[in-house]
Amino acid sequence: MGVTESLENLLRFLPEIIRPERRVSLREKMFWTGLALIIYLVMTQIPLYGIPWRASQYEQIFFLQIVLASKRGTLMELGIGPIVTSGLIWQLLVGSKVINIDLSTPKGRALFTGLEKLFAIIFTIVEALAYIVGGAYGRLPLATATIVFLQLVSATLIIMLLDEMLQKGWGLGSGISLFIAAGVAQQIFWEMLSPFGPLADGLYYGAIPAFVYAVVNATSSGNWTIVREALIRPSGWPSMLGLIFTILIFIILVYLESMQVEIPISISRYRGIRAKIPFKFLYVSNIPIILVSALLADFHIFAQIAWNNLNPHNENPWFNFIAMYNVTQRGYVPLPGSLAYYLTPPRSISSIFEDPIRVLVYSALFILFSVLFSIAWIETSGMDAWSQAKQLAEAGMQIPGFRKAPKVMAAILNKYIPTLAILSGLIVGIIAIISDLVGVLGSGIGILLLVGILIQYQALLAREQAMEMYPMLGKLLGT
Repeated sequence: MGVTESLENLLRFLPEIIRPERRVSLREKMFWTGLALIIYLVMTQIPLYGIPWRASQYEQIFFLQIVLASKRGTLMELGIGPIVTSGLIWQLLVGSKVINIDLSTPKGRALFTGLEKLFAIIFTIVEALAYIVGGAYGRLPLATATIVFLQLVSATLIIMLLDEMLQKGWGLGSGISLFIAAGVAQQIFWEMLSPFGPLADGLYYGAIPAFVYAVVNATSSGNWTIVREALIRPSGWPSMLGLIFTILIFIILVYLESMQVEIPISISRYRGIRAKIPFKFLYVSNIPIILVSALLADFHIFAQIAWNNLNPHNENPWFNFIAMYNVTQRGYVPLPGSLAYYLTPPRSISSIFEDPIRVLVYSALFILFSVLFSIAWIETSGMDAWSQAKQLAEAGMQIPGFRKAPKVMAAILNKYIPTLAILSGLIVGIIAIISDLVGVLGSGIGILLLVGILIQYQALLAREQAMEMYPMLGKLLGT
């Protein structure tokens, strides 16, 4: 008996959402999806009991909060981090055959899901301890640390069950996608409309209130310099230029997500009827961005924890090569000369002129890792040419003019899929960097994730509406 099989008895004790025994109507699914979203949004506004609202020894990296749907100092401190980490690790382990689990059988799928859940709980405990022991909230008494630990673990378990509820058919899509989209949309609206201020540059935080205030001020005083400041915001706060580019990049991404490369096929079981199988132009979608962002964010989190405990005065020349920080009101700012500085996203056009080497190094590394993760993902997730060819052959399909053998179809698909994977990683990497440089609202990574998730939900809603109108369609699709 293998290690994974030996854990089956333990997996039975994990909390679980039961699949519905009947078909859930679209109205019910909308209700449960809305309820899950409301619970998530409420938890993002409830501060952790036992610590001051603003108490922290280090700030989370902004793009980590976007990818992991987390919010600093609240019950959603850990966000979906443990769930995503566990899922990615097990996808890679099983996809690369390091651990052999047959996902084509109900038993194999149940084992895989249980292991994902078990390790998500383990990662929740580990991350909660790391935040407390690492000094994220300062030095806490044992009783307070225990209360904070229980809050972090409980909140993440609730999120885990909400995600499972949606995925098992009670709601629409997955909780992970829903919570990420909600977090990004919330951030965009805050950066666009926030009346908080005035700030250090004399303007309000939100791009629109800042611009309106600048125009009113310039009209009365005759000094139109402040309007230029509101348009560009050299300080890095949300600007009208960023809002304009947000709309532009949103439109570009919607167009790119709709682009497809169509491969002609014939279906032998239906007398050779011909059709086309569409492959998305952005073949791996936002997966490379999530992986690269998580990698960079993990580096910054551990670098900040280590710096806070081992090198708080930047006096260790060996550690200074890894990370040097300057503490400001906006959090920890990495200093030039350290690896952390070159792995931090530049957030304004002015950074190109201030330090072009940093922009080039960050851009080159980000794009390189995005392409590498794209290639690695298709090889480990069953999206490679050979896996796709096997699925087509098993479904009784073939490419017209060629033999039905999977090897032949794989050779043909191999002309398209690797190229699409590389282009996908390259394009989303470039868009993410450009978006950050022009200061789009919600960050470039956030916009990429939001567009991808909204398109998925649009397709999902269309499918659900079609099955509501034509019940026989659900039987044909096996749902």
